[in-house]
Amino acid sequence: MTTLDDRRTSHVGVHLRTWRERRRLSQLELANRADISARHVSFLETGRSNPTRAMLLRLSEHLDIPLRERNSLLLAGGFAPAFPEHRLSDVPMASVADAIGKILTAHSPYPAVAIDRHWNMVDANDAVAILTEGCAAVLLEPPVNVLRLSLHPNGMAPRILDLALWRGHVLHRLRHQIAVTGDDRLRDLFGELDGYPGGTVDSADLPGSLVVPLRVRHRDTELAFLSTTTMFGTPLDVTVAELAIESFFPADAVTAATLRSSVSSD
Repeated sequence: MTTLDDRRTSHVGVHLRTWRERRRLSQLELANRADISARHVSFLETGRSNPTRAMLLRLSEHLDIPLRERNSLLLAGGFAPAFPEHRLSDVPMASVADAIGKILTAHSPYPAVAIDRHWNMVDANDAVAILTEGCAAVLLEPPVNVLRLSLHPNGMAPRILDLALWRGHVLHRLRHQIAVTGDDRLRDLFGELDGYPGGTVDSADLPGSLVVPLRVRHRDTELAFLSTTTMFGTPLDVTVAELAIESFFPADAVTAATLRSSVSSD
């Protein structure tokens, strides 16, 4: 007879196996990392052994599972979530929200935007307007998805020079994020973006995914940007763990001068 507990441990075992395979680790490799036996890993995945809360957290760490999914894994194992999740407007997040605002403001006159795990805009500085100028109003209604905004034919796409190259960079980056997180909403977003016109460049032909410039036509001027991504170190809150700041830097003197001029003229 199969009990509820049997179904629970089998379910959590499926979760563990899915994450192990997503990380392309054998049971032996995971066992060595976690300092347990491969036999024990096998028993946990098949439901023959019941995982403790400590064991699930230990394996989650070695599998580099995102905090949100660690909570899901604990729930599947019958345990309470280990990591809180607050909105940025909640009192405990006041210092985080303040830090984000200061970082974005300090980056001016260059564009910077804070995004969540699905690339939805959380906050942005005023300089982002130079990138979003001319975009359809519907794409700028919250929640603004910055990837959709950049590649949509009614968004930034018509102004992006070397659009196929930029599309290849964005889709390659999103594909990698999906492989790491297994997020179904990101898969849906990828399918949507992949269907937009504009061509693409295969990831193997990209000149270097970390240094692909964003080249945008701004009125009569060509602007070129390089971007960096900033994450919060060792976060213990799900929301904070999923936040990132995309900062754009001028890739040439013309872009830098144009951005400084746009601020001084406001």
